[in-house]
Amino acid sequence: MLSIAIVISGRGSNMRSIIEAKEKQYLDIDIKAVVSNKPDAAGIEYAADKGYRTEIVDQTLFEDLDSYNRTLKNRLEQLDADLIVLAGYMRILPPELVDTFAGRMINIHPSLLPEFTGLNTHRRALNAGKEKHGASVHFVTAKLDGGPVIAQAEVPILKKDTEEILAQRVLQQEHRLYPAVIKLFEQNRIKCSGNYPVLDDAPLTEPITINANSDITNGIT
Repeated sequence: MLSIAIVISGRGSNMRSIIEAKEKQYLDIDIKAVVSNKPDAAGIEYAADKGYRTEIVDQTLFEDLDSYNRTLKNRLEQLDADLIVLAGYMRILPPELVDTFAGRMINIHPSLLPEFTGLNTHRRALNAGKEKHGASVHFVTAKLDGGPVIAQAEVPILKKDTEEILAQRVLQQEHRLYPAVIKLFEQNRIKCSGNYPVLDDAPLTEPITINANSDITNGIT
């Protein structure tokens, strides 16, 4: 059984989608813990109410960033999870932490990478006049939002879209995409080799793409 640790900073809506996927028996995973850098993160309360172990590494209690990152790294190592799942963790991870979990840490980002790394992705997509937007799940590397992309969910940008409306439509697809990618790990179908994910022993030179009509009931095929 695949074991995972989920790292959050806020409401943890993608974490909730993973827990719900487990409850519906779509995912056969062991959630070792939900870890947050903020003690008041709404996602921590949700995870605790569901009976999952929670860990707080409060960034405000450390005298410097290096101390905080070392402690977070140690906590994650102690959990000994097969996969570290970043689900709305809002801090940049240092290279030494990322390197420790190379090939075993993934993140979801609200854009079609490599477009719009960083923040305010929905606003930037609208301002750029893009016809489509979406979300990407990628392996985490030291380059911000720059690791090999495993899969993406696309949504069209409509004339009536505001930043808030677009964000909500993208989030709906994130909640489908992340569990589907985790299922690939559960099935031992995906790994990272150099600059490419490897799916079913073949380099994945282009991300897997899903949309609102994609049937991922049994996982990505």
